[in-house]
Amino acid sequence: MMKLYMHPVSTVSRPVRLFVLENEIPVEEVVVDLFTGAHHQPPYSDLNPNRMVPLLEDGDFRLSESSAILKYLAEKFDLPAYPKDLRQRARVNEKLDWFNSNFYRDWGYGLLYPQLFPHHKRATDAAHSGCIEWGLEKSKKWLQLLNDHWLGHGKAYLTGDAISIADYFGVCLITFGEVTRYDFSKYPRVNRWIGTMKKLPNWAKVNEALYGYQNAVKDQQFVSI
Repeated sequence: MMKLYMHPVSTVSRPVRLFVLENEIPVEEVVVDLFTGAHHQPPYSDLNPNRMVPLLEDGDFRLSESSAILKYLAEKFDLPAYPKDLRQRARVNEKLDWFNSNFYRDWGYGLLYPQLFPHHKRATDAAHSGCIEWGLEKSKKWLQLLNDHWLGHGKAYLTGDAISIADYFGVCLITFGEVTRYDFSKYPRVNRWIGTMKKLPNWAKVNEALYGYQNAVKDQQFVSI
């Protein structure tokens, strides 16, 4: 059986876990405890020198990077969430790359992580506050673009009427903002899309640890949208 090395709070582990459960893919989950630094130590660091999660192990084949794992699983099990049609698949790839390369660079590493994780603290208070301010303004721009452009077609999902691996990936990245109490109601199409994805049968199970973490930091003050 394939193994998925992951952490249940990990932003990029959650899309794979959700996709696996929704599609009943036979995978054994192996928790790598990020909070104790297990990803920096053997045996995991030997398996994945990137020292990040998730990692998929399929026999003697190992694959890192969340979006690559989603593509691999969809192909391996011939699932419609990664369509065969060239142009439809290109649209899914486009959304995956947009979330990974544009949106999450500012949303995750510019805005959320510096407020949540000490190892993302900048060298000075001025640099730190400047990073968060930059991340906030850029994130607002990306959220508006997501609302008006990527979800502006009036369909239920990012690429149309059918769910794709881009929806699994994107919604788990964006909902990490719930930990820091971001208000998505200012972006009605984004809010609707998140609500649609939350209706998936396994949403609550996959995100149980995330909401536990949210509760653990509920008394902290955050820069919010």
